[in-house]
Amino acid sequence: MISVQSKEFLETKIDEHIIPSEKVAHVQMGNNLEHALLLLTKSGYSAVPVLDPQYKLHGLLNSALITESILGLEKIEYEKLENKRVEDVMMTDFPRIRLGENFKKAMDLLVDNNFLCVEDKDGVFEGIFTRRTMLKQLRGYVNRLNHL
Repeated sequence: MISVQSKEFLETKIDEHIIPSEKVAHVQMGNNLEHALLLLTKSGYSAVPVLDPQYKLHGLLNSALITESILGLEKIEYEKLENKRVEDVMMTDFPRIRLGENFKKAMDLLVDNNFLCVEDKDGVFEGIFTRRTMLKQLRGYVNRLNHL
């Protein structure tokens, strides 16, 4: 049986715990892969959201996808970076979460993902909810239980 405290924790809304879009590195549709690779390398992120000019979320991009797209038979063809676009190689099948969702749904999705892209009902990118944030909230919850 789930305690009242556990139920309250699992039903906590993610909204106050997301990293807002203004603070999240991203690439735009139409950017070339050279720009995207530079951004990924300099930011140190494992993946970045791909947005359109209206900030709608269209995909995720990581270094592995970029590298795969420029692999030739005998060498990496770096010259392709300038002509290929992020939408040519981005992932479009990835977990998303909406504003207003709860920790339970986020926790289920974060088992297999470092972060979740958060969007509003119209698909506008609002930010990310990270596994680190979830674990910090869970640690705080467990610590509070231990002090009861």
